[in-house]
Amino acid sequence: RWVLSLQCKGSRNFLSALRRAVEVDFKDKDKHKSQGLYLLTTGIPDQETHTISAYVAEVCRGFDLQLHVCLFSVTKGSDSSGIIPARYANPRETAKAFKEIVQAANGRFHWFGEAGIFESDDITSITSEMEKAKNYSQKCAFLVESLKQRS
Repeated sequence: RWVLSLQCKGSRNFLSALRRAVEVDFKDKDKHKSQGLYLLTTGIPDQETHTISAYVAEVCRGFDLQLHVCLFSVTKGSDSSGIIPARYANPRETAKAFKEIVQAANGRFHWFGEAGIFESDDITSITSEMEKAKNYSQKCAFLVESLKQRS
């Protein structure tokens, strides 16, 4: 709700935003079985990953909250704002940091850019299910074939 009224600024103060979301804006958190937060970002938070992960793990344990991250890798030179973040990491380091944070929050991680999807927990999960279904189908076909040969 409150995020719709915000304007883009130069801070990547993740902890401040997360605290605001879980301590102020989840007023009716006890009435819901589970809740999720989605972080849409283009870069690494200002704070250290281990600090964020510890806070996220503690907060998410308090009630059924999942933090999901959508990381968008921006092509070099496309940032016209001129804002330099307090902390810098290349795209792979950024993805690694957010994956760690998401694991602490039992959430999902999605990383994409102009070239397409680099990594997505949902797509990985779907692909895994499809592989299992294919293997099961092959076993069933083998079983049917072996039963036909016995008859």
